[in-house]
Amino acid sequence: MKHLSLLLIFSTFGNPDGFAQGFQVNFQGQKQQGMGSAGSALIQDASTLFFNPAGMSFLPKSEVNLAMTPVFSSVLFEETGGEGLGRTNSPVGTPFSGYAAFKKDSLSPWAFGFGVYTPFGSTISWEDGWSGRYTMLRLQLRAIYFQPTVSCRLSKNLSLGAGFVFASGGVSLKKNIPVMDSLSNDGLVELTGKAKGFGYNIGIHWKANEKFSLGVNYRSQINVGVKNGSANFTVPSSLEASFPDGSFTSSLPLPQVVTIGMAYSFNEQWKIALDVNWIGWKAYDTLGFDYAQNTASLLDTRSARMYKNSCAFRGGMQYEINSFCTVRAGLAYGISPVQDGYLTPETPDANRMNYTAGCSLVFGRHFSVDLSVLYAHVNRTDTNIETGLSGTFRANAIAPGFALIYSFGK
Repeated sequence: MKHLSLLLIFSTFGNPDGFAQGFQVNFQGQKQQGMGSAGSALIQDASTLFFNPAGMSFLPKSEVNLAMTPVFSSVLFEETGGEGLGRTNSPVGTPFSGYAAFKKDSLSPWAFGFGVYTPFGSTISWEDGWSGRYTMLRLQLRAIYFQPTVSCRLSKNLSLGAGFVFASGGVSLKKNIPVMDSLSNDGLVELTGKAKGFGYNIGIHWKANEKFSLGVNYRSQINVGVKNGSANFTVPSSLEASFPDGSFTSSLPLPQVVTIGMAYSFNEQWKIALDVNWIGWKAYDTLGFDYAQNTASLLDTRSARMYKNSCAFRGGMQYEINSFCTVRAGLAYGISPVQDGYLTPETPDANRMNYTAGCSLVFGRHFSVDLSVLYAHVNRTDTNIETGLSGTFRANAIAPGFALIYSFGK
């Protein structure tokens, strides 16, 4: 039962589709997604609330930006020795974002904004009877971040910005339990819970000249907590006392992220952007999980996770074909924080390359559309120290995104 804690934590704020770095996913801006998710120094639209809130005061107009990125993913597990296979049959994930940035006029040094986005949210479902069914069958995740933001341009070339972050989420998880009834049916547990946490997002943007810009962004660690979650067990009547329905509490540190980026404009048409992320995953070294009612079979646990700090390198370019169409392409390379011996079916993570592309279409002075697409592949073999699950995970994901943008003001 100690593995219930592991799964609940991962599923509360993790990315279950197997293509995130750890459980961090970057689907917060369509222009940036088309450029490898680089966007701390190249200020393009209201999604800078996430990438670097300091850039908001450099926006020329007020803006509303609404986006969605459907995620199509599949994961294949091949057990060591060829003893078994496991496949996912997950529905399409639908992470979304919405940003509003307001300026009095283009010369105003102040800008105010509000962002709502879902950096973690999806559903993963493994086929019945797979070899890891005692680890997980199905999980459904809902997580929403709310961020009021302010930005001030201190001079013609320098600005600061800060946002307060409230994270709210929920989860539903099912897994089999290795106890059987008279018909040889496995037991089942369903976990549901809500979680919340608080943090902040701050940044500096420096426009050195008309061609070159630098951006620095810091997103704080957020400690999310699950309180009064509900655990419901389906077991033979003779074991009901050993697996009582009840409540639980748990917590997870979402790591701090430091981003340093640069952007360069060769001319009015060609631009490039580069970001380096440092992610403080080392904070995630242990899982603690407390049940309201303990038995000999249902104990409070502390499980070592031993994540390590990691980095991601993101870059892309864009070319403005004309006033109607701009095209983009990018790459991102992420180093996995998951050390050998700690790979799980919720986050079958590995070092990987993300391939991205995108475009923008402008319709008049106020309305535009952004499109992007991301492809990622993960392939990693490992044996989990705690569960003993041993084999190779192969995950593929494709995520086409779109945004509707309306600009207004002087």
